[in-house]
Amino acid sequence: MSSVTVAPPAVVRDTASQILDVAERLVQSRGFNDVSYADIAVELGVTKPSLHYHFRSKAALGDALIARYSARFFEQLDRIEADVVGVRARLDAYVGIYAAVLAAGRMCLCGILAAEYQTLPEKMRSAVLDFFDRNEAWLERILDESSRDTAKLIIDTLEGAVMIARAQNDSDRFDRVAERLVSSVVPGVADPR
Repeated sequence: MSSVTVAPPAVVRDTASQILDVAERLVQSRGFNDVSYADIAVELGVTKPSLHYHFRSKAALGDALIARYSARFFEQLDRIEADVVGVRARLDAYVGIYAAVLAAGRMCLCGILAAEYQTLPEKMRSAVLDFFDRNEAWLERILDESSRDTAKLIIDTLEGAVMIARAQNDSDRFDRVAERLVSSVVPGVADPR
């Protein structure tokens, strides 16, 4: 009779989290289609089959990446809504999420996936769309508006500004665009910075 050793759940969870950490950074830097299991395995010092143990396919990995990223993103939005007072301050905090991603030399995960939308599996496509729909709904709520047009303008502008600023290695460009955007949405309120 052979003996089978099973890793404790905490170890399995930790390994999966490490895989997601590396995959998220690589995808945010290079795009989903340019990241392979081999890239992740080399960085973690593990074999590709060990990655498949945790995520059976690249699509499953992509689904997990979006789910985790979205959960963390919307937790930040909940904290902003609970802890930050005023439309301008909330918009500044929202912009800060994008600025932090840019400062790390990355793109918003769902933003970079949106650029590859046509090549993604259907479940990932739906999750990317849901991410942006939820962002629009949150912005619409904090702006207290009945139309999503302003919310769409904010998201579209910030996603594009991160992309261009990253390509040009110019975070000041992002800051200038974000300031003009927020000032146009909430006119008459000076930037406290």
